[in-house]
Amino acid sequence: MTVQFNPQINLQSSPNGQIGRTLSPSQEPAADSFGKKILESLTKVNEQHQEANASILDLMTGKQQDINSVVASVAKADISFKLLVGVRNKLVDAYKETMRMQI
Repeated sequence: MTVQFNPQINLQSSPNGQIGRTLSPSQEPAADSFGKKILESLTKVNEQHQEANASILDLMTGKQQDINSVVASVAKADISFKLLVGVRNKLVDAYKETMRMQI
């Protein structure tokens, strides 16, 4: 009896009797999907900081009078940067922990 918690994962028995996990070709993860996600998040954080800088510049030059939107955009950029730094710290800690493992 086989219990499958994830219906997208098919368990198949190999000729030597071992059970292995296989994914259909359309479900296989891309080799560089993690790198793409990191790059996308870095790009998004950078865009938010550029928008915040532009809104500050617009406020100082008089093009924009609404200080609330400027504060909101700066706060949004700050939170996204803090989240990015937190994720980076977790990745560095995970790397260090992996390097400390004994073989």
